[in-house]
Amino acid sequence: MSSTRLDSFSERSTVKKTRLAIVLSHPVQYYAPWFAQISRLPSIALRVFYLFNPDDKQQNDPGFGHAVSWDVDLLSGYDHEFVPNTAAHPSPNAFKGLRNPGLPARLDAFDADAVLLFGYAFTTHAGLILRRKLRRLRPPLLFRGDSHLLGGPPPRRLKTWLLRFVFSGVDAVLAVGKSNAAYFRYFGVPSQKLFFAPHAVDTPHFTATNERCASALHQRKEMGIDPEDHVILFAGKFTAKKRPDMLLSAFVQAAPQRTHLVLAGNGHLEPSLRATAGDHPRVHFLPFANQQLMPTRYLLGDVFALPSAGRYETWGLAVNEAMHLGRPAIVSDVVGCQTDLVTNKDTGWVFPASDLEALRNIVGEIDGMSKSELVALGQNARSRAAAYNYENATTGLLSALKFVSTV
Repeated sequence: MSSTRLDSFSERSTVKKTRLAIVLSHPVQYYAPWFAQISRLPSIALRVFYLFNPDDKQQNDPGFGHAVSWDVDLLSGYDHEFVPNTAAHPSPNAFKGLRNPGLPARLDAFDADAVLLFGYAFTTHAGLILRRKLRRLRPPLLFRGDSHLLGGPPPRRLKTWLLRFVFSGVDAVLAVGKSNAAYFRYFGVPSQKLFFAPHAVDTPHFTATNERCASALHQRKEMGIDPEDHVILFAGKFTAKKRPDMLLSAFVQAAPQRTHLVLAGNGHLEPSLRATAGDHPRVHFLPFANQQLMPTRYLLGDVFALPSAGRYETWGLAVNEAMHLGRPAIVSDVVGCQTDLVTNKDTGWVFPASDLEALRNIVGEIDGMSKSELVALGQNARSRAAAYNYENATTGLLSALKFVSTV
């Protein structure tokens, strides 16, 4: 759906501007473009309330092992403010890391018609849900999260009770995908309160321009990769939950004849990965790349791999990015996006998270494929990912806002 159609839908469905407050831990590169799009709607008056403003030291990412400062503008194009955080140890990665006692007053001053809350696992978030539930406060509260129940045992009884209590306190829920929607239904959210607002990335940025394609081909040449050979790309944190070590082991065991593995990123597993790879002629390492360089990095590969284990990989937005650039993906069956985006031998490959042999067999299968076969899978992947965009996320949000305005 085009932005023009979104605008006309908004104008027809409301008389005055809906004042929407979004509450989020900190600026995120995946959400900033969406907020800017929402702000352009004539029917919405948006303000984003951030609860944490990281400095250079606080932006240190333990996964990458160094400070990460994104090279894209995360604050332009939409109204926002930073609510003072009084936590003893401010962090967007810990329950007690966000404590913002001034948030209710700031929301009252904005006079919101609806509040959209991202996540619940912080002191401030839990307090906001409890205040609204126990005091029956208005305005309506919308919720967005991306958790799933793929892999692992069922949640314990206490957690089930707690999350049913939490989600009973919200008026509508934005689900990012199929596994996420199943998660919310498990914890008692009725279907009429669920609205599909897909996880998305800035699709115009992830476009295979001639310049980027040429740059990727040049980089492959510099790495000594034959133009007719295949490249499996891992790009991300070298951490246990991302499982680059498992991918490397599967690759070495498969002993491919015309396929290379490129491990791009940083993290605490890097020394052991390099030791395992040794002087393997088909294994290559590249450092972390920021957002401006990522499209070229994805184009360097023919296949993107995200073999993560556990429930930590709630979605895997890197898969969206790679697919928008026409790259099929290898994912484990506990990566949240796989139920939406990855279908075996159509848009990529899905393997059981703990099955090294299955992953090894996929590497062998890719090694035996032609370039045209991989390109066909990539075209399927691009078509599948196309619907996971900010416009459809906005459509879901508008539907949820319309729903809560009538209940």
